[in-house]
Amino acid sequence: MTMKHTMIFPALLALVVSAPAFSHSGDKVEADYDPVETEFGNYEPDLHASRTLEVKMSDDMTFTPEVIRVKQGEVLKIVHHNKGKLLHEFVLGTPETLAEHAELMKKFPNMEHAEPYMAHVQPGETMEMIWKFSKAGEFAFGCLIPGHFDAGMKGTVIVE
Repeated sequence: MTMKHTMIFPALLALVVSAPAFSHSGDKVEADYDPVETEFGNYEPDLHASRTLEVKMSDDMTFTPEVIRVKQGEVLKIVHHNKGKLLHEFVLGTPETLAEHAELMKKFPNMEHAEPYMAHVQPGETMEMIWKFSKAGEFAFGCLIPGHFDAGMKGTVIVE
């Protein structure tokens, strides 16, 4: 192998290995999440959204919209826009699990976690998530950054 080949091969290998991390095509969101089943829905790597919903996060501790309505079985791509100067997150769950998680975040504010039903969005940034609302009911979402949830940064998901 020539010197030229020994330099090109690692560069090509790095490009091929990293390509999936950079690919966002159409209505599919590429991520390194394993399949997840929860009481409020599920995620699988090959989900395709039937609809896109824009959600804005702001430093006045609100989400717009505050209520999300979906049909049971609907796969939604949620595009989160952080319009503020603070870090915000969007976490799906039940009112009880979100309240418990918000209390835990107060004790461990730097706790790292990444699930397909969570979006951590830096100020001025946008992040997408895809989720299948497979179960009917009333669920919740919120920002669990310490103090944000208590200040009212939460909303409701109604799955009919």
